[in-house]
Amino acid sequence: MELVVRKNDLLRELQLFQGIVERKNTIPILANVLMEANGDEVRFLATDLEVGLRSKCNASVAKSGSLTLPAKKFYEIIKALPETDIRIAEDKGGVKVAADRFDSRMQTLPREDFPTLPESGAGAPSATLPRSALKEMVAKTHFAITGEDTRYFLNGALFVLRPDSMSLVATDGHRLALVTVPRDGKANKDTDEIRAILPKKTLGELSRLLMEGEGDIAYERGENHLFFHVGDRLLISRMIDGQFPAYERVIPKGNDKRIEFERDRLTNAVKRVALLSNERSRAVKIQIDKGKVDITSSSPDLGEAKETLTVDYTGAPMQICFNAQYVLDFLSAVSTDVVSLELKDEVSQALMKPVGAEDYDYTYVIMPMRV
Repeated sequence: MELVVRKNDLLRELQLFQGIVERKNTIPILANVLMEANGDEVRFLATDLEVGLRSKCNASVAKSGSLTLPAKKFYEIIKALPETDIRIAEDKGGVKVAADRFDSRMQTLPREDFPTLPESGAGAPSATLPRSALKEMVAKTHFAITGEDTRYFLNGALFVLRPDSMSLVATDGHRLALVTVPRDGKANKDTDEIRAILPKKTLGELSRLLMEGEGDIAYERGENHLFFHVGDRLLISRMIDGQFPAYERVIPKGNDKRIEFERDRLTNAVKRVALLSNERSRAVKIQIDKGKVDITSSSPDLGEAKETLTVDYTGAPMQICFNAQYVLDFLSAVSTDVVSLELKDEVSQALMKPVGAEDYDYTYVIMPMRV
């Protein structure tokens, strides 16, 4: 293989693989990115066997071929080079990477050791997903995935695709985030609902890909894998095999006490009060009375704090305790000026929602703490 490529073009693609390759793995080849040069482009592929990414960029290819290079070290070298053309060529069992007056030779691993990933086009017909909606959905749910639960099906988010809407739902057993957005009415109303559990890492990489560019996303489901076509890039994800909890049953229906808050004021109050909460439980108490809400915390080691917010509330007094971080996660994910808190009593799950949100329906269920 022998090629010349612009630094910025190469760097942009290599950056996308940094979250996929694992520094510490038992299979050395998984730390490498596969490069395949042909015609006027070079294609890249990296995977950790759960998530894979294919991408490409323009290059002037003098000699076609394929090879693998350590993804992180290759990226660091390219990042450190000046904005210029970079020359890459196979050389006596290694790979030469050169630019301007810089010359280097990197170790490679055999191309044959690189795992084969499934190809798109063999599964269910692809669906078109609106990019901005998908980006919102990931941002509003990914933090509620645990990532380390022994119940492996909770280590991902459930993606539900219906003819007229799509939903993403995540839970760690203490809180649940559900967002639903409408889909284009042109979708076939006769198609069945499609469900798949996406690993947490997949959502993180998908979020990164959605940050740049425009245009809708093509989504395809294979036998064990999902494919997301994001522009010229293809994200390949293994599905988590398991039965996701019946999340509809968790959403409370009888919460008859409702309070609206200015989002920024509630955020700042919880942040300040939580500074003196128990560092392990992060518990803050919300005491509701006519016309006001007191947010308090106390810790034997640190002290106590209290902040009062004026609210429009005329119901019976009550108090409830939450993990401050769970509340702040929701508040940072919504963009409306006002949010609502719906309660039943101090031991039942509470419901938080943005007020006045358009184009999406967002529900956040949070379990109270017993302190």
